[in-house]
Amino acid sequence: QVQFVESGGGLVQPGGSLRLSCVVSGFTFSTYAMSWYRQAPGNQREWVAGITTGGTIRNYADSVKGRFTIARDNAKSTVYLQMNSLKSEDTAVYSCNAGFRSPLKGWGQGTQVNVSS
Repeated sequence: QVQFVESGGGLVQPGGSLRLSCVVSGFTFSTYAMSWYRQAPGNQREWVAGITTGGTIRNYADSVKGRFTIARDNAKSTVYLQMNSLKSEDTAVYSCNAGFRSPLKGWGQGTQVNVSS
């Protein structure tokens, strides 16, 4: 059974930082590219960042480029999203999934990020 367990969200002030984690089980993590997505209230889910199997290629949505960094640890079946210089418009539920830009599996519960003063 495929599982994505996201954590690390919370309330942070504008300009602050958070590090999200997503622990994966149920498939061979190291053989899949991975991505982070987010969904704000009233909006469609959008792709945020992607990383290839070995971590050599990382792409980002224009809205987060230069502020967010995606990383992975294949030994721990975990993908991370370091978020710096957070803005109010980054407020959303963040989820991870297999694949690069297109999700390949079902969804976990996600982790809520709120950026507010």
